[in-house]
Amino acid sequence: MRTAYRVEDVRAAERALMARVPDGALMQRAAAGLAAACGQVLGKVYGARVALLVGSGDNGGDALYAGARLARRGAGVTAVLLAPERAHAGGLAALRAAGGRVVDGSGPAEGAGTGTGTGAEGAAGDGAGTRADAALAAVARADLVVDGVVGIGGKGGLRPRAAELARAAEESKAAVVAVDLPSGVDADTGEVRGAAVRADVTVTFGACKPGLLVDPAREYAGVLRFVDIGLGPELAAYDPVVEALQYADVDRLLPVPGAESDKYRRGLVGVVAGSARYPGAAVLAVAGGLRGGAGAVRYVGPAADAVLARFPETLVSAGPPARAGRVQAWVAGPGLGDDGDRLQDVVAADVPVLIDADGLRLADAAAVRKRVAPTLLTPHAGEAAALLGTTREEVESGRLEAVRELAGRYAATVLLKGSTTLVAGPDGTGAVRVNPTGTPWLATAGSGDVLSGLAGALLAAGLGARDAGAAGAFLHGLAARLAADGAPVAAQDVADALPAAWRDVRRG
Repeated sequence: MRTAYRVEDVRAAERALMARVPDGALMQRAAAGLAAACGQVLGKVYGARVALLVGSGDNGGDALYAGARLARRGAGVTAVLLAPERAHAGGLAALRAAGGRVVDGSGPAEGAGTGTGTGAEGAAGDGAGTRADAALAAVARADLVVDGVVGIGGKGGLRPRAAELARAAEESKAAVVAVDLPSGVDADTGEVRGAAVRADVTVTFGACKPGLLVDPAREYAGVLRFVDIGLGPELAAYDPVVEALQYADVDRLLPVPGAESDKYRRGLVGVVAGSARYPGAAVLAVAGGLRGGAGAVRYVGPAADAVLARFPETLVSAGPPARAGRVQAWVAGPGLGDDGDRLQDVVAADVPVLIDADGLRLADAAAVRKRVAPTLLTPHAGEAAALLGTTREEVESGRLEAVRELAGRYAATVLLKGSTTLVAGPDGTGAVRVNPTGTPWLATAGSGDVLSGLAGALLAAGLGARDAGAAGAFLHGLAARLAADGAPVAAQDVADALPAAWRDVRRG
């Protein structure tokens, strides 16, 4: 499982480790890993042109020491100092000793005329405008730009000069490697409140930070590379705040029938979905249940003919749900329309319940909070915004906060769908699970109905709501990747690819 820790815990772990190792050892470990990753991105280091965007913190020091390593391997390295008077002295000395160049990247300053007294080569005797041009030119001609502007404690967007250099890097042909995390993103929340660096690769040290796994910041991070600097034992004292299941984790969760299994032991999931206007929602939810490992699916609603035409193995009932027969879990809401009676019947049941789509709008919050059996809510950002009384934009920009708040309000496990699907436990505290699978092609009508049936089948098989949501999202995203293979897919394609995704997980 990939885990991510809050900034204050990472810093505390770093302090504890630094007290036991020689001074500067952690920065050298980080710089060595960063230089190795930069070399892999470049392919050929000798003769490559590298620009370092260097701020005043330790990230700038990491960038400078890594730049020195690249310079010793034959790269032409230029450090652009955004705060020349506060640049890491040791890293700066190491870069110069290795043959690297330094330019003042702080930009035009009031009263600047000569550019002298900055301690920056390439600026002496120039006016402020020329000094600024030298920084932009270093970025424009680079094969690789290393973002060492702001560290994990940064809040808010980049300052204007740093934002200008970040735009120049994005507009150039250079690959961009971020040090620990892209400058301008929030390490703890994944929020991006202003201008930020867009990296092709982010090299993070010691521990993953939540923002690297959660959009919108995840989009800015590019490919994530982890460098172990020895923090593991120190981090054992802290709980992760975000975690992402990997193949082995999902494999351990998936139910496997035994020799004595029957359809009831495997789990029978009930589906309350569909209406005269939206019969397809019922078909897709049933498809997710059948492909999700349920021993049987019991359907209750007005779309029985459509369901049976596609899946004759479905058990159908006219209802109400309380009289439909035995189930181990209910899925309610997709395409339900305004049929609140069937939903109330399901909410009153003493088995696990998944509520999606129209069911989220119709559900009584007080009744959901009173439930004893597990409840899993599966809104997308728009539905979550309606439940929280805010805007879709607010939810999408602060996904971690939104999913935790919603879970706390409803005393239910919440799966917030989107570019990064999040699953929060019923008290809104503890580690939030982020789904690492998926594809933009999954943004298609009905795909959420398939996920509801799939996660409901896992609930019926005995998984807890948090595990069912996380494992269901993993399989769902993986099935979409397999079905799409770079081309558009429909929701039924995703459902049909679930067995292949299941086998892929089993093979690891």
